[in-house]
Amino acid sequence: MATSTDEVRTSTVPRSLQLPGLVLGVGMGGFVDGILLHQLLQWHHMLTSTNSDRIGVKYYAPNTVSGLEMNTVWDGIFHTVCWVAVLLGLGILYSRVTHHRRRVWTSRVLWGWMLAGWGLFNLVEGLLDHQILGIHHVRAGSHQLWWDMGFLLLGLILLTGGHLLQRGGRPFDPDAPEQNGRAL
Repeated sequence: MATSTDEVRTSTVPRSLQLPGLVLGVGMGGFVDGILLHQLLQWHHMLTSTNSDRIGVKYYAPNTVSGLEMNTVWDGIFHTVCWVAVLLGLGILYSRVTHHRRRVWTSRVLWGWMLAGWGLFNLVEGLLDHQILGIHHVRAGSHQLWWDMGFLLLGLILLTGGHLLQRGGRPFDPDAPEQNGRAL
């Protein structure tokens, strides 16, 4: 049975920025992937490798109008999931940070968790979509395995770098007094 001292102690501990940071990082990492690789560089879309996938999804050739239309729809679904992740991350962050909200955006802890979330996105998306399902690759062609491995390596670097960045930051306490815009 918890004592009143234990109850007070747990209620005064600041809530972690880990979950909102990770969710925001996953969403933002997805946006970078979708905007840079899908739209600007046009290296792949969600279903560009379904002619050789491992789950039997119908192939939509990206060099035909109908194939590009279907890939664009699936890219849009992908971006919608990214958008929902960002909104969810912001909602969780807003619910956890009730005071000094401006100060949270300078927190190494939040940015570290966001980088870790981006790395987590790369690792999950790279393993699931590129390797296990095979529905698309970073850049299809003779060197696609190298591109896919580079994507996974980037994910590992972001995850590790984000973890190290957040460990080097001060825990964010929204109730800590400020002096000249900085926590004491």
